[in-house]
Amino acid sequence: MLRFALFVSVFLALPHLYVAARVIRPQQVSDRVKRGLYALLALCFALGPVLFALGRDATGPVVLALRYLTWTYLAFFSVLFALTLARDLGFVVARLASALRRRSQGDDTIPPDPARRAFLTASSGMLGAGASGLLVGVGTVQARLGPSVYEVEVRIPGLPAAFEGFHIVQISDVHVGMTIDGAFITPIVDQVLALRPDMIAATGDFVDGSVKALAEDVAPLGRLRAPEGVFFVTGNHEYYSGAQEWCAEFTRLGMRVLENEHVVLSRGADQLVVAGVTDYGSRGLPGAQASNPRRAAQGAPAHAPKILLAHQPRSAFAAAAAGFDLQLSGHTHGGQFFPWNLFVGLVHPVSKGLGVVDGMQVYVNRGTCYWGPPVRTMVPPEITSLRLRRA
Repeated sequence: MLRFALFVSVFLALPHLYVAARVIRPQQVSDRVKRGLYALLALCFALGPVLFALGRDATGPVVLALRYLTWTYLAFFSVLFALTLARDLGFVVARLASALRRRSQGDDTIPPDPARRAFLTASSGMLGAGASGLLVGVGTVQARLGPSVYEVEVRIPGLPAAFEGFHIVQISDVHVGMTIDGAFITPIVDQVLALRPDMIAATGDFVDGSVKALAEDVAPLGRLRAPEGVFFVTGNHEYYSGAQEWCAEFTRLGMRVLENEHVVLSRGADQLVVAGVTDYGSRGLPGAQASNPRRAAQGAPAHAPKILLAHQPRSAFAAAAAGFDLQLSGHTHGGQFFPWNLFVGLVHPVSKGLGVVDGMQVYVNRGTCYWGPPVRTMVPPEITSLRLRRA
């Protein structure tokens, strides 16, 4: 963890120096106040490396308070950094446009007003800090209120009559650990059970820590039950926390862990295939652990519609090639909070909701809880209530 803490220090250093230069330095306040702001920024910067040096399994009220403080600050800082960068890019564009206009009008001898520029820089910096605080404050409330239920219908060609209206409830990215405990997820379990699904799809990233540290907090998930089963697939955070140990623990809690394999659900003569793959990031692992949608589909009835549970939407290209009709994913959190929700679509083929990849439908759950910052601004957490319909 010390090595990772060093990486965090290096990763955060340049953005903090940038904010110090572009937000604090232009402020027209006394040198004493400015030194205090620099010191406060340096202290907040140190929170990140200290938290990561403690590790995922550290416990106690002081550690919990440090986690809340650090993650909330990092959310605030990331928004402030993004707004400051966007502002400065806007300044550059405005200056270029102004210079071109003056040149075209023959007024290029008139110099820009430095006092006006200094006032705009200082005032916009304070406005950005205020806006960042407001956005993070609203997002913190939204995150701690818990998930809303999103009702979705997916039409599948060739869906057997017996599976018309088949009800799947999907939860994803629960992230027990850090600032999420058993008390927080217990009402989420109650919400899922109240929906009375035919099947529950648990699409990974359920934990941030070891089985030893989190078994008690994860225990409420053992109440999840559905007539056709509760199916779980690993996410990247399971691999950070001991994937095989967690697979064994989730199996003990009554879930069916799908690792590049499938099950066939039967209603009379009608069949529906439910498959699952290990996390997309496991592709480099040896043997059967490597994520492989084609292996997950091997031996499945050719005529039956096929649903794949895959933590990351990026599995969709291989899943479509393997003949799946629908993929259920999570991982993206829909960007989790502004402004990152505007950019997450640049990384994933589908970042939230229902989309299509190579002719296969993909539904991406926005995350049932949150990771890291306890913030969900403009991207509320989600429990998906999904019903299959015949196309």
